[in-house]
Amino acid sequence: MAIVVRIDLELARRKMSVGEFADRVGLTPANVAVLKNGRAKAVRFSTLEAMCRVLGCQPGDLLEWVPDDEVG
Repeated sequence: MAIVVRIDLELARRKMSVGEFADRVGLTPANVAVLKNGRAKAVRFSTLEAMCRVLGCQPGDLLEWVPDDEVG
């Protein structure tokens, strides 16, 4: 997958736990893990909006495109 999810970086910057983040966004911790580990096939804009609102960031802070040969 060429889209890398950087939720863990933003959580660390804010010293926020996955549990707190999940509660505030309205996701289960398991679904946050799916996003963090790059196993999600899609993200709803409403979920992305909630994540950005909770973290006070832009979508580009959470998602990064990386060429396939650089993923790893």
